Amino acid sequence: MRVLVTGAAGFIGSHVSAALLDRGDEVVGFDNLNAYYDPTLKHARLERLESRDGFQLVRGDLADADAVGVAFERPPDRVVHLAAQAGVRYSLTNPRAYVDSNVTGTLNVLEACRHRGTDHLVFASSSSVYGANTAMPFSVHHNVDHPVSIYAATKKANELMAHTYSHLFGIPTTGLRFFTVYGPWGRPDMAAFLFTRAIVEGRPIDVFNEGRMRRDFTYIDDIVEGVVRVLDRIPVPDTAWTGDAPDPASSTAPYRLYNIGNNSPVQLMDFIGAIEKALGRTAELNLLPLQPGDVPATYADVDDLVRDVGFSPATPIDVGIERFVAWYREYYGA
Repeated sequence: MRVLVTGAAGFIGSHVSAALLDRGDEVVGFDNLNAYYDPTLKHARLERLESRDGFQLVRGDLADADAVGVAFERPPDRVVHLAAQAGVRYSLTNPRAYVDSNVTGTLNVLEACRHRGTDHLVFASSSSVYGANTAMPFSVHHNVDHPVSIYAATKKANELMAHTYSHLFGIPTTGLRFFTVYGPWGRPDMAAFLFTRAIVEGRPIDVFNEGRMRRDFTYIDDIVEGVVRVLDRIPVPDTAWTGDAPDPASSTAPYRLYNIGNNSPVQLMDFIGAIEKALGRTAELNLLPLQPGDVPATYADVDDLVRDVGFSPATPIDVGIERFVAWYREYYGA
């Protein structure tokens, strides 16, 4: 197939692009290589893709409808929309960047899919949409109307927009709520990277909520496996759906939502302990209160994912962290 992957220079996007190339698909990558974090890492990810047959990069900004149109000039069979302005804390000070990229950008992708007859759009949502929810594990069948960050609000908006296009124009769309992704080539603003770098450099690490956090840390290979399997499962209308008791996870339109998480929350202090063990060093902790926009715990219910595509993420935290630290040492010569 010909697959368009937005955010192809990003952490998840580069891994998904490589997996699609591995199975023989043609991949068109779309990315603006912005400076939210060091573009050097993004270029390094791209170099690994551009050296392979079947990969083409279109450089452009999601908020630019004309640039998105260039990526659709040869219509892709399917689209994996991963590009977004990421980060919860950054959204507190730069909310407009999230609306431009995540809302306007996703609208441009939906419009292009509508006019180019895309077979299936798979798009990245986030566990952040669960916001103030406290019922665990988080289920796609739960209501998620109480986001606690602008980032989360834009991701919920993406789900609503996708459903609307599925309803109005029959475009099959599937949203994937990712839970705290980590692994080789990961983002420098994420916990595994921040903690590893600080420990290697002998600096204290900031530990929010004084370490009383639980996260459903999910290894990148599990995320990629889930994305590819879902991409191959085009949603159809749910004949059992009713407006009298609306299920948020499906619809009378060809629309579906899934969680992709490890289904096994880890205490933040245990996560730090795994990094310490892999590095052979002890971290100096700077204990801080819970930050605005953060939630104390995440935990994914993946029953629907298992039922529909036969897959459940399961990489143990010690295995995933060991692989990440090995990559970090090699890439940075640490």
